[in-house]
Amino acid sequence: QVQLVESGGGSVQSGGSLRLSCAASGFTSSSYSLGWVRQAPGQEREGVAAIENDDSAAYDASVKGRFTISLDNAKKMVYLEMKSLLPEDTAMYYCALALDPANSVMSTMEGLEYDYWGQGTQVTVSS
Repeated sequence: QVQLVESGGGSVQSGGSLRLSCAASGFTSSSYSLGWVRQAPGQEREGVAAIENDDSAAYDASVKGRFTISLDNAKKMVYLEMKSLLPEDTAMYYCALALDPANSVMSTMEGLEYDYWGQGTQVTVSS
């Protein structure tokens, strides 16, 4: 049974930093893509960053240069280091997994082509 467990959310002031973690388990495929997707109240989900087992990564333009995604392949842990946070980064952040993805890491992220989703962790940035 696939499980995705996020942690690390919280409340920070604008300009602050947070690090999100996601522990993925219950799958054996060596080809996968792990992404961070966020959803603000009243808005649609949007892909923020994603990384594949070969370490190829993708970022949404709104976070490029501020967020860094990384993967510990052996532990199947994915991290999202978030710096220079802005109030518009406030959202529920979800970890998502695509097994044997058919498309590129960017296409998978932009199309939200994920098979499994975590429960989410809240990030709140105050001005």
